[in-house]
Amino acid sequence: MDEVEVVVAHSERATLRVGDVFLKVDADQARIDAEVEAMSLAPVPTPEILWRKPPVLAIAALPGTTLGRLGGPSTASPAAWAAAGAAIRKLHDAPLPPRPGRAGRSADALAAELDAECELLVTKGLLPADLVTRNRRVAEAALRPWTPAFTHGDLQIAHVFLEGDEVTGIIDWSEAGRGDALYDLATFLLGHEEHFDDVLAGYGTGVDLDVIHAWWSLRSLLAVRWLIEHGFDPFAPGCEVDVLRARM
Repeated sequence: MDEVEVVVAHSERATLRVGDVFLKVDADQARIDAEVEAMSLAPVPTPEILWRKPPVLAIAALPGTTLGRLGGPSTASPAAWAAAGAAIRKLHDAPLPPRPGRAGRSADALAAELDAECELLVTKGLLPADLVTRNRRVAEAALRPWTPAFTHGDLQIAHVFLEGDEVTGIIDWSEAGRGDALYDLATFLLGHEEHFDDVLAGYGTGVDLDVIHAWWSLRSLLAVRWLIEHGFDPFAPGCEVDVLRARM
């Protein structure tokens, strides 16, 4: 019998692997609904859905390996990063899905959330005030009008699988929907700025580096406290706090 591997687990959701099957357990069925819908509409390879019995969704494992993870090195070739960029562009150019996604939050809502979170980061002593203030200033560039695109909403490099230089699939679509395309690109390149040119070779034009930097600051500021409270380490080398320090 195959071993059960805990891929990720916290109070909101858990993902287990048993052989070639992933079991996603989520208390919020709206997230699973969004994931199933997005995978059916996305014009890029996605995992096969094997069955669904709330609160569990079973999907097949994808062939290949991921580009890497935040805080870790990537051994993928420049061509592999370019292929990922091309797949992301194909997604962003697709017809819009019916619902807004995580990348589609309004500027006003994001600004209010960001200001509240920055205050908590300082008052709780989680980050130095100057680090928070500087990155809040950088984040302002992300709070601008944008043209809606089909976005993944949590496009970490650990969610993109490749065999050689070919994308075999993208996983974890629960945050997908209409949103800011540069949010996806920024999430994908978070902590891996050295691959920016490779990704753009596949993605193409229309990318504002200042907005990418802004999303790095904004996403990291909003993530630090949540990560700490859920047992993750944003202070690990190359992770969110290092991303914030790079903007100083």
